[in-house]
Amino acid sequence: MAFITVAEAAQHWGVSERTIRGYCAAGRIPGAELIGKTWAIPEEAERPGRRPRTSAKGRTLLAALREEKAAGTSGGIYHHVQVELTYNSNHIEGSRLTHEQTRLIFETNTIGVGDAVRVDDVLETANHFRCVDMIIDNANRRLTERLIKGLHAQLKQGTSDSRKSWFAVGDYKRLPNEVGDRKTAAPEEVATRMAELIARYEALPKRTFEDVVAFHAELEAIHPFQDGNGRVGRLVMFKECLRNGITPFIITDEVKMFYYRGLAEWSRERGYLLDTCRAAQGAFAELLRYFRIDG
Repeated sequence: MAFITVAEAAQHWGVSERTIRGYCAAGRIPGAELIGKTWAIPEEAERPGRRPRTSAKGRTLLAALREEKAAGTSGGIYHHVQVELTYNSNHIEGSRLTHEQTRLIFETNTIGVGDAVRVDDVLETANHFRCVDMIIDNANRRLTERLIKGLHAQLKQGTSDSRKSWFAVGDYKRLPNEVGDRKTAAPEEVATRMAELIARYEALPKRTFEDVVAFHAELEAIHPFQDGNGRVGRLVMFKECLRNGITPFIITDEVKMFYYRGLAEWSRERGYLLDTCRAAQGAFAELLRYFRIDG
């Protein structure tokens, strides 16, 4: 099979190279392969078609989430966000629970039968559902250290980590840690760096999609907690999209390697993470059209 470059595909289809990379990351170009840091696109590939829009809208996403949460609605957008955000965010961090087990815990508070599962996986799944409720309830509030620490406390409540003397549940890390092979902020630096990061972010006159992603990348670079940084960070990112009228998105387990690369390369090339998040945002926008919800 013959391949062309991203630049050649962009010229051929009359779109930006960023759009092409977004198509690839979202799996919308069959046969596209990531070779090193670049995409190879089948020569005969066709440009993905525009996704149809629906006209019957009315509710905002935050209103729909709150209404369905209060009513205990099954099968709606709240149900979908709870299961998909929890399953994918936990799986990225190594949870062994299946999608079906995750769904059952949310719907029936059981995990069914089958292979043995880790107690922590079950606890952190149930805890993550409550974290999603927290970001919905607090969506319009400003971002604070107290809220971020509160999400971590809820996520880790009752887990084996909470019984370790050196593990600070709901507080910043006590021991140095790494993410991948990258150094993170020293424990004694975390409080100052987090306060500065939040102050800079809250001082922005208007927070854009790029600002929200940038905050996430900087939070993950600090890595303020001993464990649970990614899940807390993605919850915060979803909350801030709701707060600022930005279509949110879910980083799925299928694109985690692109997401990891984007975080690793953020200081050098922001496009990798932004493109991955935009592709995820496009998938979520399609979901909103299905449920007839305004972004």
